[in-house]
Amino acid sequence: MKAKLLIATGNTGKLRELCQLLDGIPYDIISPAEAGVECNTPEVGKTYMENAIIKASAHAKKSNLLTLADDSGLEVDALGGEPGIRSARFGRAGLSDSERNKLLLKSLEGVPEQERTARFICTIAIVSPEGRIEICNGVCEGIIATESKGIKNFGYDPVFYLPQLDKTMAEVTPEVKNQISHRAKAAKIARAKLISWSTGIK
Repeated sequence: MKAKLLIATGNTGKLRELCQLLDGIPYDIISPAEAGVECNTPEVGKTYMENAIIKASAHAKKSNLLTLADDSGLEVDALGGEPGIRSARFGRAGLSDSERNKLLLKSLEGVPEQERTARFICTIAIVSPEGRIEICNGVCEGIIATESKGIKNFGYDPVFYLPQLDKTMAEVTPEVKNQISHRAKAAKIARAKLISWSTGIK
């Protein structure tokens, strides 16, 4: 019987991506709902790493399961790195992804393409009930488009333009995104660490 790995997120898009990215690892991946865990942990950290550890640690303690959590965000150079760790709360509480994207585009009105550089950042924390912690990081560079394009994927993907593909992240297939995204890069490292853990290698 496989050990369980709890993915500590209530974001269905993020949960789906992480399950795809971690497919084939020697664990049964479960959601908080499947684990019977409700843990609305305030994200009070000042960095992606702090927030990821806070979420993973709280869920690991409450569920007594090995837990993986990520914190991610979009950093826009022309906005001084904003929205950053507040990406999910950019603007005001209750905004939809589409409304946040419109607000971001409005914030960059008149900014030329060469100054619209940005990056997605992801930090994954893996925490055991005993308190062992592993950190995995991933970055994806791009440019903020001047208009929203694409309906695939979620979050800021429709306005995150990938020059090498001449498409936004929302125009590429999930399969392509899962090869190039910030979360894919962090998850690749996490996969290796989880496989090591399962074999007892420290």
